[in-house]
Amino acid sequence: MTSRGKGSETAVDIWRVRSDQTGTPEPDVDRLATEEPLEIGLVWNGQRRTVAVTMRTPGADAELAAGFLFSEGVIADRTRIRQIEHVYAEAEMPSPAGSNVVDVELAGGPEPVLGSLERHFFATSACGVCGKAGLETLRLRVAGPLPPGPVVAAEVLRSLPDRLRAAQGLFETTGGLHAAALFDAAGELVAVREDVGRHNAVDKLVGWALAAGKLPLRDHLVLVSGRSSYEILQKCVVAGVPFVCAISAPSSLAVELAERFGVTLIGFLRGSRFNVYSGLERIAGADPEGLRTARRRGERLFPTILL
Repeated sequence: MTSRGKGSETAVDIWRVRSDQTGTPEPDVDRLATEEPLEIGLVWNGQRRTVAVTMRTPGADAELAAGFLFSEGVIADRTRIRQIEHVYAEAEMPSPAGSNVVDVELAGGPEPVLGSLERHFFATSACGVCGKAGLETLRLRVAGPLPPGPVVAAEVLRSLPDRLRAAQGLFETTGGLHAAALFDAAGELVAVREDVGRHNAVDKLVGWALAAGKLPLRDHLVLVSGRSSYEILQKCVVAGVPFVCAISAPSSLAVELAERFGVTLIGFLRGSRFNVYSGLERIAGADPEGLRTARRRGERLFPTILL
């Protein structure tokens, strides 16, 4: 198998076997989501330090780096960033696709605290390393529950997956990318980012919001195309997102985090049904106390939500 091209998509030579044929392989070309390492370097006071290496889909690397540093508490706002640029080796010619190294130069200010980045020196595209220690660190950074945020109708929530899929340009051609999308309370798409890694897609989205001066995202919803992990919830909490939805399941620690910080957490958002794991009060028409009573009685008063 050979591959061609560098960028968000990679063309590969394949042998295709179709069910309506005799089984004879035919040569063809397929397009895959590109996965390559990105080294994130931090430049401060004339010194450079590699702070993370993550597997990602090339594209929006500056947003990914900025969102990552913001989510991890290295920077508090966009004014701390002087510039972000791709770095090339001496023998490497600059290309439109960029290099696999990006440096973030900080403006003047206190020395950045990098202790939280030790777990990220190498992160896979699937999930970063997280745990109870990270939860305790987050409690120090975010004082208490998020503000009330929007109340959203169930029909709006049910419309989000189709709107996300329609905006996933790279997924349509590769079938191998996760996405994170930002919506307003009416279900209108604000921004979407794609990557082979769920948490990278969220970092790109947060990085975009940081650069656009839209943080905190208190009146918005985030929808991720896969499952919701602790790390995704952590990034959304830091960005002030009160409403997180996922096409698949949450992890137990994601639910714990959502409950601790007052996030409405939706899982298995497919078709006409979804599960509410935390923050039922933000679902229009839901009566949390009444529903809990109905559940104890074995009744169902709000059939579009599994309780």
